[in-house]
Amino acid sequence: MSISSRSSPQMSVPRKSLTDFFSRALSSFHGSGSKFQVICTAAARPMRHNHDGLPNPTAPNTRPTTLIVLDSSFNPPTIAHLQMATSAFQAVAKSKEGENRLGNVRLLLLLAVNNADKAPKPAPFDQRLALMWAFARDIQESLSEHRVGQVKEPAGNQDERGLNIDVALSTQPYFHEKTAAIAQSDFYSAPQSGTGETMEQVILAGYDTLVRILDPKYYSAPTSAAQAVTSGNTTPMRKALSPFFSRARLRVTLRTDDEWGGKEDQLAYLHSIATGEGLSKIGGSQSWSERIEMVEGRKVGEEIVSSTYARAAAKCHNWERLGSMVSPRVRAWIEGEGLYAES
Repeated sequence: MSISSRSSPQMSVPRKSLTDFFSRALSSFHGSGSKFQVICTAAARPMRHNHDGLPNPTAPNTRPTTLIVLDSSFNPPTIAHLQMATSAFQAVAKSKEGENRLGNVRLLLLLAVNNADKAPKPAPFDQRLALMWAFARDIQESLSEHRVGQVKEPAGNQDERGLNIDVALSTQPYFHEKTAAIAQSDFYSAPQSGTGETMEQVILAGYDTLVRILDPKYYSAPTSAAQAVTSGNTTPMRKALSPFFSRARLRVTLRTDDEWGGKEDQLAYLHSIATGEGLSKIGGSQSWSERIEMVEGRKVGEEIVSSTYARAAAKCHNWERLGSMVSPRVRAWIEGEGLYAES
């Protein structure tokens, strides 16, 4: 999905004020002992601010029926992340077409400050929060531009086609722990809508993340099929992931590059765990495969986009290349703050 090509969109709040705000928010979160906290919300309606013009968290009036969760290191967020988020929202919107319930769909941008695999470098966490805030606005603009030329919504219903985006932190390194913290959060504890639906989390992930989620080493899973069978439903992986798949489903984007193989390889992996006793052999449950959806990512011939390549472009001050990999506000923030110059 494309978005506006302008290279330097302006923030409504000075960068210094935003960096100070996110630095204070990060320090406050670290001192709170909380497992999960929403720092601010990019609202679909005109944004409400604190008295000093800074963003603030805006909890939903009714519990979301669908919470799309994009968990990433955001170092930096790229147009590949943007495509994952916008395509997921459009898929949910299509499934709810005619139901007038898009106001109960939200997107959560989640940064783990205790990541199990990645150290906090080269961009510090407060700068990543600022990048997430810029990214949230670019997602909303991308969705808005996508609607241009479509059938106009009835008067008074325009905001139902928008998307509220929350920016949040978590100390939990693993997905099953993160989704539990989100489900238990007071932020999303508003009364249910009239439909009586509970909140389902849609976790956006790349193929590489799916492989990690289903890797027994993160759960001290049985090392053999015999151990998995004899221990029944009490394997560490089932204890962790059965609650996870009851409250969430995975929307997995194929990642076709040299490291992870081609489309056929990745689809073959999904087939291997979805059929026979693929998941059972590693201590899982075959029913989980019904909660995993694979979607297309980069098309054949398209440039590979990654945070690594974006950082390299920023380091070389190749702003044109950087602009092909990140959205406009994200590029403007990276360039303005001089991020990744030492990466």
